[in-house]
Amino acid sequence: MVPALGGLIDGTGMWRPGALACIERTGGFLTGTWDPQGPQGPGGEGEGADGPGIAGEGSWLRFIGRIGAVALRAAVASTRPERRERLLALLEMWAESPFADPAARLRTGIVVTERAAVRDERGAAVSVGWPREGRRSFVELRTGDAEPPRLGEIEEVREAPRGWGSREQLRRLVALVRERGPAPWDKEAVALLRERTGLGRPAAALALAGLLERMYVPFLDADERATLRLKVAEAEDGAAELARLTSLERLELLADVLPEDPAELWEPGGMRGVAERLAAAWQARRGRRTVVPERTLKAVVELQLLRVSAAEFCAAFTHPAAEPGLSAPLDTWLKNSEHGPLLTDARWDIMRFQDRLRSVVPHLSWVYAELPAGDPVREGVPGLVRLLLERLDHPGLLLRAGFPAGSGRTVADLQERFGFRPYAGPERLDVASIDDGLTVITDGMVSRRRDRSPPRVYFRPAYYGDDERSRALAEATSGSGREDLPLVEWLRGPACARIVERIESAPLPPGAYESNPAASAPDLVARVADTLGLDEDAAALYLQLLALPAPTDRNVRTWNGWKTARHQTAAAALAGRGLVIQDKRPRAGRQVFLPGEWIHAKKPYQPMEAWKAELIGLRRSYNRRLENPLPLPTRTLPELFAHAWALVEKGEGPV
Repeated sequence: MVPALGGLIDGTGMWRPGALACIERTGGFLTGTWDPQGPQGPGGEGEGADGPGIAGEGSWLRFIGRIGAVALRAAVASTRPERRERLLALLEMWAESPFADPAARLRTGIVVTERAAVRDERGAAVSVGWPREGRRSFVELRTGDAEPPRLGEIEEVREAPRGWGSREQLRRLVALVRERGPAPWDKEAVALLRERTGLGRPAAALALAGLLERMYVPFLDADERATLRLKVAEAEDGAAELARLTSLERLELLADVLPEDPAELWEPGGMRGVAERLAAAWQARRGRRTVVPERTLKAVVELQLLRVSAAEFCAAFTHPAAEPGLSAPLDTWLKNSEHGPLLTDARWDIMRFQDRLRSVVPHLSWVYAELPAGDPVREGVPGLVRLLLERLDHPGLLLRAGFPAGSGRTVADLQERFGFRPYAGPERLDVASIDDGLTVITDGMVSRRRDRSPPRVYFRPAYYGDDERSRALAEATSGSGREDLPLVEWLRGPACARIVERIESAPLPPGAYESNPAASAPDLVARVADTLGLDEDAAALYLQLLALPAPTDRNVRTWNGWKTARHQTAAAALAGRGLVIQDKRPRAGRQVFLPGEWIHAKKPYQPMEAWKAELIGLRRSYNRRLENPLPLPTRTLPELFAHAWALVEKGEGPV
């Protein structure tokens, strides 16, 4: 039952076998059809208990008025059979309880009590879930005109909501599922939900299947993915997109999406009606994102971003001002934690800001290079960059800059360079610190074995520029592990500005790619063709092989709009002139290569020619392989194509 309800309940570790019986007994106690006599069975409170027992931590109370969320999962085709049976059993029990009776006068809330249940002629009340500091959730049913008996001092109380899920609706839905099988899946319903909400297709599919989350463990077997038409990476990305929804939000979104007559689910277009109602609920609560092309979303999923989902990544470009962490200037500060000073803010927006900063900036050049002109994500680059620069100029923002380089192991070692003034935040830090206005450095923690962790460096990007303090910070953090500092430097640098200018000046026709030199640098292609005695297709391919990190066959044909035969003709022309070598190499995704040393790489890194790695500034790791991420670019693609060709002309090309 717990995996079947994953995402719709909280405290899953508190749920025990017999929870369904406890819920049933709770309803029976409220109506007077069950009395606490004798052993309660699994999940109960034992011999002589005065209540129906404890089902989970009490979040099942939210099903009152929102049982439609459970019913949707029980009805859709993607739910695996064993879980469907548990959900149907819950619905059958719920249909016979007061929780499905529209006339039942139910209230829920928080009460201070040690009692499990109370009942008299005025009604009944039952404590639900485990107590927390003497407080427990409760549900009560009023049967008379007077107030029902109380378990104790009530701190919170609310009328139970009413929604889809009367006794007749539940009985009918269960009977239909058992008679006809699950409702047919409809990919057009997924497309409709995606179009009206801006959700990614994977997230829309998971939403229509009952807002599944990763706690639906194990998460999606092969049959479920086949029904939802999702690959493993797409399913994971869709779950990540929905991850910020709480269990209550999921229930509220799904509460009233089923039709009044459940039989409509089995009619043509039945699931589209569900999608329409879910889309309306989503828009009312969470608004609507810009819908990005499916090919773009798939390409972003393939990046395998760790911090944000593909749809969140795209939304940072299409509507950045609405994204968490970017919507307003951010004030951050340091506070104490058991692991040392912790960067925080009033609402933990710093985590969301850094998620986007560290996901977007390293891939901004990918958006520029590998999405076509006119794509809404690519067209959003200038606006996103301007917003990020605006947020970085806010004086109250403090970011991470890694660890000090060299021998500085404590704040005392660094005071001569950064001064003696300590950091002054909302609370006094437990470790020594220094703050020169731009740079903040805090001492590391001392372990039980008396080992001290290195100091941490932070900086205020609003004050980072071309002055003595900034030079001291840059020198103190030289090397790897500078965290946010290189991202800030690049965003404010000339390469980023020129990329933004290229996009804003719109030199490409809609649908063309900057990675195609025939579109982005046609004069250079003509010069290369004339110099080498090639046609322009071969000249364009040669420039791509010289300069681009991953000129795979698939990528080249996408960028250039070529069919296989045209691509092969251009490659054969290059091979015939001795400019490339035909070969098969692991993870290359192509058959032609520049002459010279080839450097291997394991996933997720890209193998490539040594000459090209040096051209784009990609350093080898300690084992001489390419196991570092691509560096932030220092040139636009037309500039890079021109630079690569200039080296060839000077006799410094690949040999």
